Amino acid sequence: MSNINLIFLIVSVLLCLSILATIISARVGMPLLLVFLGIGMLAGEDGIGGLSFQDFEVAYLIGHLALAIILLDGGMRTRMKTFRVGLKPALSLATLGVVVTSGLTGLLAMLIFDLSLLQGMLIGAIVGSTDAAAVFSMLGGKGVHLNERVSATLEIESGTNDPMAIFLTITFITLLMNPGDDWYSSLILFAEQFGIGLPIGILGGWLFAHTLKRLDLATGLYPLLVTGVGLCIFAGANMLGGSGFLAIYLAGLMIGNSGSRHLLHILPVHDGLAWLSQIGLFLILGLLVTPHEMLAIAWPATFLALGLIFVARPIAVVLCLKPFFHFSWRELGFISWVGLRGAVPIVLAIFPIIAGVESAGLLFNMAFYVVLISLLIQAAACLGWPSG
Repeated sequence: MSNINLIFLIVSVLLCLSILATIISARVGMPLLLVFLGIGMLAGEDGIGGLSFQDFEVAYLIGHLALAIILLDGGMRTRMKTFRVGLKPALSLATLGVVVTSGLTGLLAMLIFDLSLLQGMLIGAIVGSTDAAAVFSMLGGKGVHLNERVSATLEIESGTNDPMAIFLTITFITLLMNPGDDWYSSLILFAEQFGIGLPIGILGGWLFAHTLKRLDLATGLYPLLVTGVGLCIFAGANMLGGSGFLAIYLAGLMIGNSGSRHLLHILPVHDGLAWLSQIGLFLILGLLVTPHEMLAIAWPATFLALGLIFVARPIAVVLCLKPFFHFSWRELGFISWVGLRGAVPIVLAIFPIIAGVESAGLLFNMAFYVVLISLLIQAAACLGWPSG
């Protein structure tokens, strides 16, 4: 019993500290997700808390649950008009853009860390996608004012690029563990991620949205029902081989645009759930990392992060958007800069550890360091970007 109470005490203290730290974050202009991550690291074994947490499977589970809730909330807050405006450029970035970013970053990692080609491509795939939690948090922050097309492109990209990142990560893990395998099975995996996740998300969300209008429940039950149905769609898509992340984002989109009067009660509660998910996710990831192990790779990982931010992401954005969608150079610059990395790369970096890939610990620390640099440089600078 005393151990249970100790766990409750630690969790409640960390939650309260994270929430109160948002006041300081707002005053000094520090990204909130970096604050949550920092508190987790301070509570960890190298910090003042001294807590030892190395359960990657638990972190993997919590990471998936938290990201699902964040994407559900993000989908419900995306207007269908906005979705139509930004869909085509966002899908270009979510597919080809992830491939280009991952490839260039992987080549850079191979050169900097003296890795094999497949190891370099694996770290490129892990950090190749933007993060929904980081992007939604930044776009919803004070001081960020964007035109609709840019905002829509960034939101939809971050909500739909996980299937490509997962596909690339699993592909390179498979090739590293089984060098004789071909690409055919990997291409089937990619087709399944999109081909199953997309219809399940749209159809499941549409059916529930119409059912929601006919229900008469106690006010407090509607948000819980939406959460339950969203997680059912998420889990069902995953079990069938599709992308649960894509499915739950699209389900949220359908629910949020249903015009149901119950959304008045649902959205405020889900705002709190999304915040709780972000705080819990980044606290866990902060506890998971061992900072002194990152010191050995600090300089090369910094060069890798800067290469991703200033070379790989901008090239991918220009190639995907400039020839087809006629964004201005100023808009392209902002979209390039808001290629924020966050929880998704760290969660993906757990995949090689669970699979038993050689040097998986190094890959995890590299991904974590890239996320730190991204939040330190990109998110902080975005808050001061001129309106447009």
